[in-house]
Amino acid sequence: MKSKETYMRGLRQWLEDTSDVPLEEMSDFFTERLEGYEQHMAVWEESYRKFAGLLPAGCGEILDLGCGTGLELDQIWQNNAHVKVTGVDLCQSMLRVLQKKHPDKLLTVVCQDYFRYDFGLGHWDAVISFESLHHFLPERKKELYRKIYNSLKDDGLFILGDYTACCDEEEELLRSVYMEKRRRFGIPEERFVHFDIPLTLVHELELLQSAGFRIAQMLDEPDGVTIITAQKDREQS
Repeated sequence: MKSKETYMRGLRQWLEDTSDVPLEEMSDFFTERLEGYEQHMAVWEESYRKFAGLLPAGCGEILDLGCGTGLELDQIWQNNAHVKVTGVDLCQSMLRVLQKKHPDKLLTVVCQDYFRYDFGLGHWDAVISFESLHHFLPERKKELYRKIYNSLKDDGLFILGDYTACCDEEEELLRSVYMEKRRRFGIPEERFVHFDIPLTLVHELELLQSAGFRIAQMLDEPDGVTIITAQKDREQS
């Protein structure tokens, strides 16, 4: 495993080498890479399996934020073929792949910005998101986490699988480059772009707890994904 110093040195070099590369719009980025996407993501197969295994057996209805082609759902439906899923994603072409793979499942797809999508109140048994939320600033995520909390039933579960920054330096460096590129290329605030700005685990947990969640479990996978289960306790409703 690389030391933090080696990793940060490589990251700084990569950011310097790509400093003039424009940021791609989120949906365009994934549409362009749709062919071969699932093969590329197969390196996280074990994390997808563990992620799916954290969903309670009796879970009836879930909301998947940034569902893409449904790699986490492939595993979830292997465990429970009857769970009802609403998947929200910006990329219509990825949603078409998801629908084609699972024509027989209880699946509703929504091509929309999930910050604007109405989750409802006290509706879901679980809300899930895998490798999607590291593209957004903490201010936006804090609002989203409260929205997720309010949308869950009592004792509902939020399962988050995502990258985390190794240290404050990485978090701050990536955020500064992200903001500078948005300014330099004149990207409006409302446009979503593909660039990783993960938080440290400490800051991620703080956001979840500030939204009212109790952290139930954390799994730090060797493939770089951290999986967090956050509970909406009945007594906090």
